[in-house]
Amino acid sequence: MGYNVIRKVAVIGGGPAGIASAKYLLAEKHFDVIDIFEQRASTGGVWNYSNYAPSEELTIPQTNPHQPLEEPKWLSATGTVATPSHPIFATPMYDRLESNIPNFLMRHPDDSSLEEQPLFAGRESVLDYLNRYADDVRYLIKFQTQVYDVRRKSDGDCDRWLVCTRDLKSGKVSERLYDAVVIASGHFSVPVLPDISGIRAWDVAYPGVITHSKYYRKPDGFKDKNVVVVGNSFSGLDIANQIRTVSKHPVWNSERSKKPDFQGSEKWKKEMAEIAEFISPSDARRALRFADGQVVSEVDAVMFCTGYYYSFPFLSSLQPPVVVTGERVEHLYQHIFYMDQPSIAFVGMPFKVIPFRTWEGQAAVIARVWSGRLQLPGKQEMRAWETDRIADRGAGRNFHDLSRLEDFRYHNNMVDWALQAVSRVNDRIPPKWSERDASARKDIPAIKKAFADKGNLRHLVRSVEELGFDFRGQSMLKMF
Repeated sequence: MGYNVIRKVAVIGGGPAGIASAKYLLAEKHFDVIDIFEQRASTGGVWNYSNYAPSEELTIPQTNPHQPLEEPKWLSATGTVATPSHPIFATPMYDRLESNIPNFLMRHPDDSSLEEQPLFAGRESVLDYLNRYADDVRYLIKFQTQVYDVRRKSDGDCDRWLVCTRDLKSGKVSERLYDAVVIASGHFSVPVLPDISGIRAWDVAYPGVITHSKYYRKPDGFKDKNVVVVGNSFSGLDIANQIRTVSKHPVWNSERSKKPDFQGSEKWKKEMAEIAEFISPSDARRALRFADGQVVSEVDAVMFCTGYYYSFPFLSSLQPPVVVTGERVEHLYQHIFYMDQPSIAFVGMPFKVIPFRTWEGQAAVIARVWSGRLQLPGKQEMRAWETDRIADRGAGRNFHDLSRLEDFRYHNNMVDWALQAVSRVNDRIPPKWSERDASARKDIPAIKKAFADKGNLRHLVRSVEELGFDFRGQSMLKMF
């Protein structure tokens, strides 16, 4: 495979992807050291919520993925700045967030307890679920420890990785050599905020009016305001739906393409084209011009729900680089292995996926490859995969997009690959997606809409059958 025998593994990130990785590495009973580095004081990753939302730190526009590591804020449990308690890193998690994935699809295969929650579970329930899921590998986690550099270290014919960390409480810096490193730190840190004509002058003239969904927490601050929401992802539509409960109507929803609605009535929303221009503040109307020529004046707030760049500042020494434009991770085979040094692997890069089980499929393959039970193809074949992917999906943001059931095909392919290893007693392997799962995945927008239409009674709904959906007997062939 072109790298030394792997016995010591570092996992960067203690969220769902990192925990899944550690579980599958442990199951191999091959590795001598598995260390998980988590900069927060708890597991759960992006599902950790805090009132802390430093929107003043947002650069407008934000078009550069090459940002330094985030510095923590030391906050009390109530979210106020305090004498050092635990480090807080802002996440996109907002107060009233509910999952956009049904509980029986979202859950881990070996823990069904999420199905005891509402069909689309609230953020608190998901975080509790993830914390419980991490319990059996918690002893491997080094909390409040930030990885600030990972660099190749050659020792004769042996290549290893020097992982440099900082204890966020004490400030102590440490270095340790590993044979392999899993990158499971997520990609929700650096917001994308496009450079639209006039946006800089607007930000100077109207500070705080332009923001990003990463810093949204509650709708209260939008009371009686004229609001433009940019983007029509699930989170963008959900945030717009919350804002409209207190804002002026309509909420102007600027979007590139239309998506199935899942929020019920749209009477409160006006769909608009892309923003073409932030009209000069000298016009004194706080106005936006859209691509179709329409103009909206007296705008009080512009919320960009435009996603995030891939950004890994601790991997800046890698050559060739894994981040160039920030729209994708470069030089990866199957969205996982860094082709030039496959002892670096990524978990959690695809999006528009059912995440937890997808990460388990990736983790199963990584663990078996690094333990020697599976072999990677040669570099030429791996590079051909990336070339074909670019030809099919482009070299930009769509590279890691696994929508339209591609995530199910991808996961099942990962399971098939993992199963090529010689089976052992008590082998850990995630199941493939079932026919019912695939049918439900296809109809998530309709299921979410039916759930939302229940209003406050939606919290009593535990299954799709209660909403009138029945996916039994569906043919998988039709789904795939």
